[in-house]
Amino acid sequence: MTPLQLGSLVEALGSHFSLDGTSRREFSIEIDPRTVAPPYLADLAAMGFNRVSLGVQDCDPDVQQAVNRVQPIEETLRVIDSARNAGFGSISIDLIYGLPLQTLERFDRTLTSILAARPERLAVYGYAHLPQVFKAQRQIRTEDLPSPSTRLALLEMTIARLTAAGYVYIGMDHFALPDDELVRAQAEGKLHRNFQGYSTRAHCDIIGMGVSSIGKVAHLYAQNQKTLRDYYAAMAANRLPVLRGVALTQDDEIRREVIQQIMCNDVIEFAALGSYFGIDPGHYFATEFARLVPLAGDGLIDLRPGRIAVTETGRLLRRNVAMIFDAYLTCTAAAPAYSRAI
Repeated sequence: MTPLQLGSLVEALGSHFSLDGTSRREFSIEIDPRTVAPPYLADLAAMGFNRVSLGVQDCDPDVQQAVNRVQPIEETLRVIDSARNAGFGSISIDLIYGLPLQTLERFDRTLTSILAARPERLAVYGYAHLPQVFKAQRQIRTEDLPSPSTRLALLEMTIARLTAAGYVYIGMDHFALPDDELVRAQAEGKLHRNFQGYSTRAHCDIIGMGVSSIGKVAHLYAQNQKTLRDYYAAMAANRLPVLRGVALTQDDEIRREVIQQIMCNDVIEFAALGSYFGIDPGHYFATEFARLVPLAGDGLIDLRPGRIAVTETGRLLRRNVAMIFDAYLTCTAAAPAYSRAI
């Protein structure tokens, strides 16, 4: 979008919503460093944006070529400098491990390059190879992908390097500097997770606008139409362009809270959970607790009366612990598939 188009959008939003004009606001935007010049970042800052996320994935030229995303590190560093000069207070870098041709040595060099820029946050995601879903991935050769053991080694190296550089491992895929609000929220047990990753904004409505976007309002999730044709047709008929939605049951809400606590705070306190929802967690989750026993035997969790806590080792595999409580997944404790989570 041009600055004029985006500025018009922000102005229109401001006519319908009370946008925060103070320094406490959180106006974030994700940009592709290959498409943004310094003046554009200044325009964004003038519109009120104060956080920016940059997609980098990997700095190695061979890996970039393999995923068809050639992006010189010098270009990325220029955008980071321009964002800081424009007044952005928080810069986040997105990296991906598990990409084709990645090795420990190559990704170590990528981490060195990014750490030199000292971004406030880093998100390091595991690559999900789903060519049957994403057409662009069909160009990637399966034989070029790292093995599960290499993927695990890449994640372990990333955690070690970033924590040694002073970043706090929030969990799953997020890292932040010690003075970041994510770190403070986790220390206070107030961390939250939504479609965008970890956040300090708990229980907020999320308004999804545009093709395929997903929103959450009260107890409802809804996704918009996935094609421009269907989206425009709904708008022309004065209808919300919703493709599908889910109204949460009480069981959904209970399980969502349990999964949130696992993913964000590493602990489930039965007393608080039972009091909030009016249930006996031990009875309600009797089947799930039985399936947690093997995970405790593997050292991923600490099972105690009235409490479940994720161990330091288990933090790498939070997803496996959370999956036990997901009523929509078919997973067994006998086959926890750790490598798939990594």
